Amino acid sequence: MVQFKYIHHSCFMLTTEKDAIIFDPYLDGNPTGVKAEDIKVSHVLVTHNHGDHLGSAYAIAKNNNATFISTAEVANAAAQAGVKAFPMHLGGVLPFPFGKVRVTPAFHGSGIAGGHACGFIVDFYGTTVYFAGDTCIFGDMSLLAKLEKIDYAVLPIGNTFTMGPEDARLAVQLLGVKKVIPVHYNTWPKIAQDPQAFKAAVEKDGVAKVFVVAPGESLTLD
Repeated sequence: MVQFKYIHHSCFMLTTEKDAIIFDPYLDGNPTGVKAEDIKVSHVLVTHNHGDHLGSAYAIAKNNNATFISTAEVANAAAQAGVKAFPMHLGGVLPFPFGKVRVTPAFHGSGIAGGHACGFIVDFYGTTVYFAGDTCIFGDMSLLAKLEKIDYAVLPIGNTFTMGPEDARLAVQLLGVKKVIPVHYNTWPKIAQDPQAFKAAVEKDGVAKVFVVAPGESLTLD
């Protein structure tokens, strides 16, 4: 049984009884007070090098001897900091002990010289999750649906720095997904959004169901 555990902002974990991985582990100010030393994972996936996404990734990776997965420039910086890093890049698709990782485009700053922001499509013990990362909407999202059978799409809705609710609503249609989880909203006033309004709008389209997961809460993925 796979669970989605939302920490806050864009940070979440996918867990089973025997394994866990974490995405964009920015922990500062999370409402349940989770700290790096509380996190037990086998892999750390980071979409780009901005502080609100890289966050506590180095500490978590070192504490767990976990593998840090990101684009080459971000992973190489992690390796220089003493982290066990595994560099990939856009278009890369590789097996891992938990399943598979595909690195997807994301249109956003990388936070590091020569780098590129990314998203991930992860097969985690048979459940496939697309984490868009920080990105605007882009037409080639429709190609992702042809490359992978996505069970859940984790999409930013904050606007200002990423796509907002209306664009994310259209992204749902491009992706052809049936289940959606919004993230990257309400951390600060500049990305304040109403996730329930997003849920109502998407579900009105009759395309997908939206699961609003509060920080600190979990959702069982079926």
